[in-house]
Amino acid sequence: MDALDRLRVVLVHDWLTGMRGGEKVLEVLCRRWPSANLYTLLYRRGSTSPAIENLDLHASFLHWLPGVHRYYRYLLPIMPWAVGWQLPECDLVVSSSHCVAKGVTPPPGVPHICYCYTPMRYAWHLRESYFRSRGLKSWLIDRLMSELRSWDRRTASGVTHFVTSSETVRNRIRECYGRDSAVIYPPVDTEYYTPAPPHPQPFSSRRQGVLAQREDHYLVLSAFAPYKRIDLAIEACKLMGRRLVLIGSGQDERKLRALGGPMIHFLGWQSNDVLRDHLRRCRALLFPGEEDFGIVPVEANACGTPVIAYGRGGATETIVPLQHPAGLGLAPTGVWFEEQTPACLASALEQFERNDDAFDAAALRRHALQFSASRFEREIFAFVRGVMGARRMLPLAA
Repeated sequence: MDALDRLRVVLVHDWLTGMRGGEKVLEVLCRRWPSANLYTLLYRRGSTSPAIENLDLHASFLHWLPGVHRYYRYLLPIMPWAVGWQLPECDLVVSSSHCVAKGVTPPPGVPHICYCYTPMRYAWHLRESYFRSRGLKSWLIDRLMSELRSWDRRTASGVTHFVTSSETVRNRIRECYGRDSAVIYPPVDTEYYTPAPPHPQPFSSRRQGVLAQREDHYLVLSAFAPYKRIDLAIEACKLMGRRLVLIGSGQDERKLRALGGPMIHFLGWQSNDVLRDHLRRCRALLFPGEEDFGIVPVEANACGTPVIAYGRGGATETIVPLQHPAGLGLAPTGVWFEEQTPACLASALEQFERNDDAFDAAALRRHALQFSASRFEREIFAFVRGVMGARRMLPLAA
């Protein structure tokens, strides 16, 4: 057994209510340390993978509130108090945090590595996306967010080492906490997300490009949260008269369904097999929000599918646009649009459709492979080994 496996590890995660990008990072940690204690604000059995749920789960008092899974996001003001656990003796604490998990207090002298997806987005850079209010309510929210920012900044001192998912978030951590961080891109399951097996007779096109066996519709695969800007995808496809398939659910679902029309199809949450099938069949994935990293666009590229994405945040590190600003001659994997408006996204759709033969499925997949799960595991555990080796708790070499 590797000495790394013998560490007594405590894992901390904000909440466990679905298998999204953060949970895919956590899953890698849980597989490496299956005997670790896992602390979380609340969990819903069956919502995450067995690798996560087989650990010894410890929930906060929030977990025991009746029906909490329906409204837990509204409990944000009291979440900082919910991470006040007294952790057991251990050699290492690893938090997986986009909200309050990083605020946990490790035992004295124990290193705390935080994989930070972003400083608390509700209180910092996306306040307006979550809280659109005026008057007294707006004033109260501003006061609350100010208190949360103060808590978030103060508890950053309890983290000995920050790791994050992109240069975009590295800059945010520097701005919000005054701390540097290591960038280790999160894992993408490029062994599962693959192009469709070759079809003996292409459906409609003789071209050898990415669209040879594609159906004539676009795809959104996302939680329906305000900052995801799914409304832009719906409005742009309505402007263009294009068919759009949406897979997902969330607090904005009712509003988004009201925007729909005869060409807009909502499928709800689906299994991984259905997600992969749609990624293989759609004309392109639409990704209209500003994300910290964004695993779904890389999963799309791994399936040989191009991406039309807002040219900010993580998409600038994962998607190579048709006209690459650095002029590096890289094979394109998508199209960026520069303004979050339906008209700008519709213009990007037009650009994509004029140049759809520029995209090659094999090139898209080669690009996606640099974000593979094996690469993430290699880099994250090398980082842990370096931290523990510097403390003379592990040999530096495996």
